[in-house]
Amino acid sequence: MTASASPLPVASESAEPASPSSGLRRNAVGVLGILFFVLSAQAPLTAIAGALPLTVFLGNGAGAPGAYVVIGIVITLFAVGFIAMSRRIKVNGAFYAYVGAAFGRRTGSGAAWLAILAYATVQAAMYGLYGVSVSALFAGLGLSLPWWVPVIVTVALVQVLGSLNIELGARVLAILVACEVAVLLAFSFGVLFMGGGPEGFNPVASFSPSAVLSGAPGVALMFAVASMFGFESTAIYSGEAKDPRRTVARATYLSVAVISIFLSFVAWMFVSYYGASKVTAAAGKAVQSGDSTSFVFKALDGVLGGWSGIVASILLVTSLFAGILAFHNGINRYLHSLGVDGSLPLRVSRTNRHQAPFAAAWVQTVMSLVLVLPFALLGLDPVLTLFSWLSGVSVAALVVLYVLCSASVVVYFARNREGGKPWQTVIAPSLSAVLLLGVLFLVVSNFTALIGGELTTAIVLLMIVPICFLVGFLASRPRRTAPEVPGPLASASDHH
Repeated sequence: MTASASPLPVASESAEPASPSSGLRRNAVGVLGILFFVLSAQAPLTAIAGALPLTVFLGNGAGAPGAYVVIGIVITLFAVGFIAMSRRIKVNGAFYAYVGAAFGRRTGSGAAWLAILAYATVQAAMYGLYGVSVSALFAGLGLSLPWWVPVIVTVALVQVLGSLNIELGARVLAILVACEVAVLLAFSFGVLFMGGGPEGFNPVASFSPSAVLSGAPGVALMFAVASMFGFESTAIYSGEAKDPRRTVARATYLSVAVISIFLSFVAWMFVSYYGASKVTAAAGKAVQSGDSTSFVFKALDGVLGGWSGIVASILLVTSLFAGILAFHNGINRYLHSLGVDGSLPLRVSRTNRHQAPFAAAWVQTVMSLVLVLPFALLGLDPVLTLFSWLSGVSVAALVVLYVLCSASVVVYFARNREGGKPWQTVIAPSLSAVLLLGVLFLVVSNFTALIGGELTTAIVLLMIVPICFLVGFLASRPRRTAPEVPGPLASASDHH
């Protein structure tokens, strides 16, 4: 295998697309458009209604809000180096580009496959919860609907939306995200103006170090990581962003700040509503009843009225749909980059008249069906297996990617000697790498609790992560195109 002049295909603003039929639409989204894509990937209502009851009950109880703050700080440190790389390497597959620029094409290809694994498995996991939520809505109308029926219909709908232009996607996501955020903020400010619940406000019980480290803090931190999932997709849209140098940086910092502060504040209001000494029991009762979302929906009813529970149930479905669509778009762009680069067949990089990666969209749709249908055919519980198992795999793969990306920042800038600020190129990425390794240790050591399965199942699922990286590493081939490479990448060497 011959080494190429640069580790990855780079789409600079001045460079022409690899072919007239593989270029993505430029100047399509701004800061707010990208922010909505990221927020929808987080699926705010899903993070609260789905994860918060488990975080409180299985994790650190009233200290759950503080876990979001801790992870927000870690991700902010990670974002410093992440943004520094995004300003020098412009390509739609962020991890693919950054890791490859530091460690070579093969390692970058392995990172791309890990990113696809992380996004694809979390999307499939969301399909499981989505199917159950839609079936519950129909059950309320007296209709019995298997969970996999709405999933298949939605897979087809997402395929159509993913093949249209990006502005339509941003508008759809903006509406869905705005609605779910509005109902959560209405509840939170309602609790705030009421002066809290039976015990008022107790910030010490939620944000002090002893509170955050109480119970099983590793479980709480894992759910917090899962709730932050997808913020890095800001850089994925660099090829389609308006003024990507500034847009990506602003959208990244804004998304991390908005997500961590929002989730922490809303979680604190739920803790305050029940009371710091009673919230764990309330969450446990909901989880053990088989409907963990009742922990959230009953609180909404208590503050906003009976209508809010019904509205929130509907918004939970739209929240999941928004997240599914966002991950579909993100996976498309990784597949598109791999097609341009040569790690996948060239036809995967084809775009349609909307300049959307329609071929990659079809590949992603097939991946969704391959991941979801076995659980339906085997009659497995979509929440206890599909949602739990694949969520665990996605978190493990993502944290590995974060560690690789942090290390790549230090290596890349040390090799190219661009004279960047030490805080951006050495200190912050090094700190984030150390902290993320700690998070990875917690993810692995608590994996059985995270997926709700046995040790053998946990080992099998965790092995998917290194196997996927190895497949991507071995699948890398010499780049089939050689677009103009700006700056220091032109002389970057490839290390195999």
